[in-house]
Amino acid sequence: MSKHIVLATTGSYGDVFPFIAIARQLKARGHRAVIGTSEIFRQIIESEGVEFCPIRPDGYINVEQAGQFIQLLSESQQVLDYGISYLTMPHLRATYYDLMQAAQDADLLVTHPLACAASLVAEKTGIPRISTILSPISFLSAYDSPSGSAISTSAYEKVLTLVAGDNYYRKLRWQTRFWSAPVRQIRAELGLEPSTDILFEGQHSPELVLALFSKVLATPQPDWPAQTQITGFPFFSSHNDQGLPKELEQFLQDGPAPIVFTLGSLMVWAPGNFYFEGAIAAQQLGYRCVLLMGPGVHSIPKEQLPAGTCAVDYASHSAIFKRAAAIVHHGGVGTTGQALRAGRPMLIIPHAFDQPDNAARVVRLGVGRMIERQYTTANRMATELKSLLFDPSYAAKAAEVGCLVQAEDGVKAACDAIEAYLLKHK
Repeated sequence: MSKHIVLATTGSYGDVFPFIAIARQLKARGHRAVIGTSEIFRQIIESEGVEFCPIRPDGYINVEQAGQFIQLLSESQQVLDYGISYLTMPHLRATYYDLMQAAQDADLLVTHPLACAASLVAEKTGIPRISTILSPISFLSAYDSPSGSAISTSAYEKVLTLVAGDNYYRKLRWQTRFWSAPVRQIRAELGLEPSTDILFEGQHSPELVLALFSKVLATPQPDWPAQTQITGFPFFSSHNDQGLPKELEQFLQDGPAPIVFTLGSLMVWAPGNFYFEGAIAAQQLGYRCVLLMGPGVHSIPKEQLPAGTCAVDYASHSAIFKRAAAIVHHGGVGTTGQALRAGRPMLIIPHAFDQPDNAARVVRLGVGRMIERQYTTANRMATELKSLLFDPSYAAKAAEVGCLVQAEDGVKAACDAIEAYLLKHK
C-alpha cells in the first residue's frame, strides 16, 4: 500500500523537525513522503534522506530580524499578529500555487496548523487531508485555556474558569477577525464556498487531527475536535548526529552535572541578557553551566564567561538534557518535550507564541517553575533554580514524568494513524 504523502509545514526548526521524523518513518514503511516547506530547510531535510519540495516564501524569514522584533513586543498576541499578518498571509497566494504543484498525484496531505494554503489545496483538489497540532494551546479550548487555574476546588470555580476561557477566546476572535481576510479572498477567487475561520476551527481536518504532543502535557477536552488522536511527541534525532562537541563532552566529564541554558532556534537570535544572567545565577548557586548560544557564541571572548561555564553554538537536546542538573529554556514545545523526556526539572522563561501556555502546563505538572521574561535577572533566576535544585519533589516528579514520555513513541503512533486513515479511505 505505497502512497504519495505530502507533508506541508512552516515556521522554525521546531515546526519542521516533527515532520522530518514522521516523513522518515513513512518512507521506511514504503511510502513516498515529501516535505513541502521553505527553501531554508532543504539541506536538513534532504540530508535525512527525505524528499523536499520548495514552498515560498523561499527563505522563510530573517530569523535574526524576527527574533529581535519579538523581543520588542510586550504581548504574545502582538507577536502572533506579526507572524500571521507579516510572515504568512502576504505569501499565501504564492504558497498555494507552489503546493498545487507539489501535491500533483498526491494521495494525502498532512498539514501544519499555519499551512493555510495546504487547506485550500486539499479542498480545491479533493485530496484527503490530515491536520496536526503541535502544542495544546492551538486547540483554543475554553476548558483548558491560559486563563484557567491549576486547581478548581469547587463546581462554582470550574464554571468561572470555563466562562473565563470562553470569554478569552471570543475576545481573541474579535481582535483577530482580519487575520484570515486573505484566505477569504482567495477562496472566493477559487470558487470555494465560504467556510469557518481557517485560523480557528477551520484549521482542523474534519476526518483526523493528530495532536503531536504527550498526554502528560494535555488530555482531550469536550471542545476538542472529536476526531483528534494524541500521538505523543514525534521526537527527531538526526541520522547525521556526530554526538556532542568534543569541548562540551570533555566539560561534562570533568565535573558534576551542569545547568543547561537554551533558547531554541529563533529566540536565540535576540537573547538579551538571558545567557549572561543565567551564568551568574549558576555561579551563585555553586553550579557549573552550559550555554547553547547559537551564532552569538562566536562574539563573546571565553575569558569573559564566569568560571565553570561552557558556551557552544549548538548541542543535541536529546543528548545534553539527560546529563543536566536542570534545564532553563524558552518554553517552545519541542524543547519542552525534550526536557520532559530527559526527566530533569526545568525553569521556563517564555517569550511568545505557545510558550507561556507550555510553561504553565509544566508548572502544573510539578516539574518546573516559570519567570516572566521582563523579570529575568540573575538573582531571580538563582532563587527559582534554588527551589528546583534543592526541593527533591521537583526531581522526583520530573523523573516520573520522564518515564511516561519515554514510554511513548510519537512517530510510530502518528504513522500508524496515517496508515489506518489511508486504509480506511482506500
